[in-house]
Amino acid sequence: MKAVWPTGWRAWAWALALVLAWDATSGDLVVARLFGDAGGFAARNAFWSEQLLHNGLRWLSGAAVVWMLFDLWRPLRPHDGPTRGERAWALAGTVLALLVVPALKSQSTTSCPWSLSEFGGVAAWMSHWDWGRNDGGPGHCFPSGHAVGSFAFFGLVWLWRGVPQVQRRILLAVLAAGLLGSLAQWARGAHFVSHSLWAALACAALTAAWQALGARWRQRRAAAGGLSAASTDRAAPPPPAGAPVRAWASDAATP
Repeated sequence: MKAVWPTGWRAWAWALALVLAWDATSGDLVVARLFGDAGGFAARNAFWSEQLLHNGLRWLSGAAVVWMLFDLWRPLRPHDGPTRGERAWALAGTVLALLVVPALKSQSTTSCPWSLSEFGGVAAWMSHWDWGRNDGGPGHCFPSGHAVGSFAFFGLVWLWRGVPQVQRRILLAVLAAGLLGSLAQWARGAHFVSHSLWAALACAALTAAWQALGARWRQRRAAAGGLSAASTDRAAPPPPAGAPVRAWASDAATP
């Protein structure tokens, strides 16, 4: 996959190691305690966290999908940017991430911070790796579904890697939106930091794998087309000695 995978394996190994290292600490509870106490989370229903960042970024995510659809019709940088087919493939990968990661969240038994007894709820803190165990709360909180609304657009980062200046802008926009949205959710008690980190990694890996699959498929299709053209070139026999070239060409074209 070296020719088509969007980035080197070392970057993925480091990203995975960092997320696992965070999981091995008590960082989730440390951050949650900065925003909440036994009375709950003060920012849970605050305008800046709920309306501006939570709801606002959700609308922005929807607008970004609409922009990707518009970009299929009127492509940005049509001469040096991705092809229409590549843009359509990236859009499909983004939608896939928007569906798959929240589907995983819906099966989780991990509850949100605001459901923990330490913060006024009823659930006991439990690692999200304790699969199959119930923490006594409602669950359905891991990984972060809201963060997916930003990190699913990693697909655009991989799509534009051939135009570095555009890729950098998209990467900064995705990271900024993801960080702001995640910060709002941490402050509201809706998610732990690890929930956002795993959502980011899952979206990045899923869209990268999808992009690699599309690139590999296009390579094979191009190779098959080249072989077909080469076979067609070899199909016509040479003209018989002494035969008129025009007459031979006419006969060879007749099935």
